[in-house]
This record gives sequence, structure tokens and C-alpha cells, in this order.
Amino acid sequence: MAEQQLETILRQGLEEQGLPADGETLRRFRVYYQNLEQANQVMNLTAITGEEDAARLHFLDCAALAAAVDLRGKSLIDVGTGAGFPGLVLKLLCPELRLTLLDSLDKRLHFLEDTCEKLGLADVALVHARAEEPPEGFRESFDFASARAVARLNVLCELCLPYVSVGGAFLAMKGPELDAEIREAYVALKTLGGAVEQQLRYAVPGTELDHRIAVIRKTGPSPKKYPRRWAQIRKKPL
Repeated sequence: MAEQQLETILRQGLEEQGLPADGETLRRFRVYYQNLEQANQVMNLTAITGEEDAARLHFLDCAALAAAVDLRGKSLIDVGTGAGFPGLVLKLLCPELRLTLLDSLDKRLHFLEDTCEKLGLADVALVHARAEEPPEGFRESFDFASARAVARLNVLCELCLPYVSVGGAFLAMKGPELDAEIREAYVALKTLGGAVEQQLRYAVPGTELDHRIAVIRKTGPSPKKYPRRWAQIRKKPL
């Protein structure tokens, strides 16, 4: 049987990124996509719909992180994961990843729980919490934290770096304005024990999108008073 559009786009795009594109991986992405489309009819999970856009703008975009960083055998917390981007995509591409998905909305976590069950993933931790309120035992306990969010980098650093162990890294998926955001985040990085190690530029296969990944190494512990309450972060960002 001929491949459907989603599978064809993913196979070509993943191969272009040097990532696994075997039949089982593509099957799991199909299951993920179908569950996302179904759930999106009753809750606002994503404005991106349809096989081509979901394949390129969600799955292949997030896959760039798996192509850029060796996640094998590592632990990663995806902060404000939403519909599972990028965390669940990374897990499908790197099954050895020890993944924690954190979100503040129950309905998103119910969707993720259902999706993980249908994907046969029994080793993904789902955590209901606000990003600025790390659960007990979560501070500085992960090799990586990731975020694919619209918040400015200085805000994301305060929300994410406290989860990362010293020597680990925060992986921020951003757009073409990353240089300006890094300059803006100077105080946040210095305060929270982070340093920009790499700025990785990548193209999403089949699009003209120009995206960036900031690899922010955790060089020292984050003071325990961070992250602050959300109202404080919003009122006076670092």
C-alpha cells in the first residue's frame, strides 16, 4: 500500500535530518497525529492541522532537536509541553530518552496520557504543575530541559534552568530573533547559572522557515529563590 502524505513527508524529512524513519516510527507518528486531530476537535491543542502542516510544522520542527543533541540515555523535562512538543516527538525518535512532560492544564495531560497509551509508551512521566512551581525533587535533577514557547528567552531561562542539573543544558527552540533575545537574557543567564554554549540554525524540511536552537549550559546552581512567582516574573523579568 502506498504511503500516505504524513508518512511520505516524515520519511523524507527525517532522512534529511539524519534521523530514523523506519516503519514503526512512522506508524507511531500516524497514531500521534490521529489522536491530536481527534482531540483538537473538542479542545484547543493546536492551530496547526492537516497532515502536511502537522508533519512539517510540528513533527519535523521538533525533530531538529533530536538531530542536534545526543539524547540517548539522558533525562529531559519538557516544560509547558502542551500537546507534547517537542518532548513526545523526541521520545518517538529516541526511545532511550527518559522523558518527563510538565504542563499546568489537566486536559492537556489527559490527552498526553491517552496518546502515550496508544503509542505503547509506559515510561513517560506526566506531571501536573506550573512551570514556576517545581515539584519536590525536581530542582536541578534533569540532564536537559526543553521549551518550545512564545515567551522571551529571559523568561524561559527563569522557568527552565532551575530544573537542569549542573553540567546539563536547557534547549530553547526559538525563531530568527535569537541573537536579540540572548542579549536581552544576559542578566537572567548570569543570575541563574547559565551560559549560551551554541546557537544552532536549522531549516524545517520542505519549508522556508529559519529557526534556531539555543543550547544553554548549566554552569552553576540556580539560587533557590528562582523561579519566582509568575506575577513577579511578568512584572519584572530578569
